[in-house]
Amino acid sequence: MRFSPLGDRAVLITLGDSIDEATHRRVRAVTARIDAAPPLGFVDRVPAFASVAVHYEPMLVDGGDGRSPHETFVTTLQHLLADVRDDALPPPRTIDIPVCYGGELGPDLEDVARQHDINAREVIDIHAAGEYLVYMVGFMPGFAYLGGLSSRIATPRRPTPRTAVPAGSVGIGGEQTGVYPLTSPGGWNLIGRTPLRIFDIARAEPALLVTGDRVRFRPLSIDEFRAWPA
Repeated sequence: MRFSPLGDRAVLITLGDSIDEATHRRVRAVTARIDAAPPLGFVDRVPAFASVAVHYEPMLVDGGDGRSPHETFVTTLQHLLADVRDDALPPPRTIDIPVCYGGELGPDLEDVARQHDINAREVIDIHAAGEYLVYMVGFMPGFAYLGGLSSRIATPRRPTPRTAVPAGSVGIGGEQTGVYPLTSPGGWNLIGRTPLRIFDIARAEPALLVTGDRVRFRPLSIDEFRAWPA
């Protein structure tokens, strides 16, 4: 566990140097401890693949003992996290996401299949057979980076990003998959679309997916997609 300044109002807690489930559990454990006992001056925390950024208000952590706010806040975090463990985390939620694959909703499905010398049906079967882990949420509100994609369909990002990817689009980017929560530019390979609202500011919890969730994709026909309640 390494602590380093991130500007003058945040501390970066580094918990590993790779994207793997063990490091992810440490990130979740640190996040859970901070949530349970936020230190004086705490503003927000942002978990990532192998680190947690903790933002604070320097004026509230100046102890008046000659140390900088950064030094004071790091000492507080070190005490808070000294005995943190990852074996007491609550069981993850499993979220089922229906997806209509291919056609106009998944314009890159056939290209992904060609790159792996398989057919589109095989890409769908492989993608829908996986169970994925939400390693982090970033890029835009509600965008979950999902690990666990089979190497059989891992595909590099498109050489030229699209300027507007429709909300709900399911894509593959390298060794990860994910769902675009909002219409935005994007360079992932689009293989389908879900009718679910992945991010909705009107909900009590706007983001459907949070760090630590497990995700499964369920194939949906075009008729089922069109009939899905608005």
